[in-house]
Order: sequence, then structure tokens, then C-alpha cells
Amino acid sequence: MPIKLTHRDLGGSGLSPLIILHGLMGSSRNWQTLGRELSQYYHVFALDLRNHGTSPHSAEMTYADMAEDVILWMQSNHIENATILGHSMGGKVAMVAACRYPSCVTKLIVVDIAPKAYYWPAHRSEFSAMKKIDLNHIATRLDAEKVLELDVPSLALRKFLVTNLEKTQDGNWQWIVNLDVITKAVDHLESNPLAPAEQYLGPTCFIVGGKSNYVKIEDEPSIKSIFPQAQIVTLNEAGHNPHMDSKDAFLKAIKDFIS
Repeated sequence: MPIKLTHRDLGGSGLSPLIILHGLMGSSRNWQTLGRELSQYYHVFALDLRNHGTSPHSAEMTYADMAEDVILWMQSNHIENATILGHSMGGKVAMVAACRYPSCVTKLIVVDIAPKAYYWPAHRSEFSAMKKIDLNHIATRLDAEKVLELDVPSLALRKFLVTNLEKTQDGNWQWIVNLDVITKAVDHLESNPLAPAEQYLGPTCFIVGGKSNYVKIEDEPSIKSIFPQAQIVTLNEAGHNPHMDSKDAFLKAIKDFIS
């Protein structure tokens, strides 16, 4: 059953719409700076997917559900069709939306994810580490980072994870992500959500981080079979977050694709 997603309007009123879908444990907040830069080309909307950001929580978390949420959001906001950009988990949501609701998707941009199954053991340990934090005994996000330090060696990742901590009205900390449901859903989130016969025939661009192992050379045939118009752009100096690691090159790739 679809739910009503929240969003940020990042500017570009009057232009054709661009919908941005964040990755796992992210939110629309992560795309504010880049989204505003993209607003010179599009009217940019960054959505919070279910169980993330300020969108409602749900016990169900499949790619079919999340794609349906996006279509409901479009209908509720009187958007007939749009360019959809999705990063990582959001890229899989975008792929499902494009294949199953092609009339709603004018162009598709997929960031550092392929239409295949993954295995992310690090995510399991990260979620476990997050659950270890006693939210009644932290005063700041830095306190939470220190608890994560033993299990999450990357400082950047620790800082990213604790962006999901917010204070309630009574001054207590809480996770804004639905950590329990996301943990249970991780097997599905790793899976390839597309059936072999599914296709999207519209203009498509995959933007890949050259230092990331999420999209490999051997993935190109399956990408082209599902997305026959796909062009694949590799940003050599970028990792899994090319929109952050190589922002200028990322913006140029999008500009070249839409021009």
C-alpha cells in the first residue's frame, strides 16, 4: 500500500520536474546543495523514501512499494511525468518506477548501482552498531559517533549515519530512520528487483564511480538489455557517491545527458 512521501522543493519553479531519490540511510537533506545547482535545468524535488527522513514509517519495504510511493507522490503533486534520478537504493527504486510506470518517466538517471543482486555485509554490522547506542545516554551526535567507532571505522560513514539522529520535543534523541524494518528488509534491498523481461526504453544515463565496485564492466550487458538507450558515464576519481566526490564532473554528466 503506497504512503504519502515528504519532499524538499529545491527550486526551479516553472521548469520540467526532476525527482531525486536518495540512497539507503540517506534522506532528501543529503541532496540540498546539488539539487539547488540542478535547479537551473529543472524544478527539483528531493523525496524522503519510506522509513527515511520525515516520511512515514511502514512495516513493508519492497522496491515495488517504494516505486508506487513515488508515483503516488507525483499524482498528488499533479506531475504527469518527470526525470527521475536515483542513487544506490534510490537508483533501484528509480529503475523499478521507470520499467513499471514508463509513461511517468521522461528520462532516467541512475547513480552507482546496477540492476543486479548485491551482498552488503557492512550494512548489517552498521545497523547492529547503531542499535547498540543507548539513546538515553548521549548528549550529542558526537557521543553517538564515539559509540560507533569500534564497529564503523570510517569517520565519514559514522558522520553520515548519525545524521539520522534527531531530538524529540522532550529533548531525547531518536532515530528518524525505521532501523528495525530496514534491518529486516536488507535481504530484499540487496536483491535485483527487476524481472528478466522488464525494460525501460526511454533515455537513460548511469553515472558510475570509477573507484566504486558497485557497477562493473561485466554489468554493462545487463544494463543495456534492460535499458537499451543507456549511456554509462564513469567518473574516474569518484567512489560510491560521485555526486559528492566529483560534483563538477557529476553536474557536467547530467548537463551533457539532458542537452
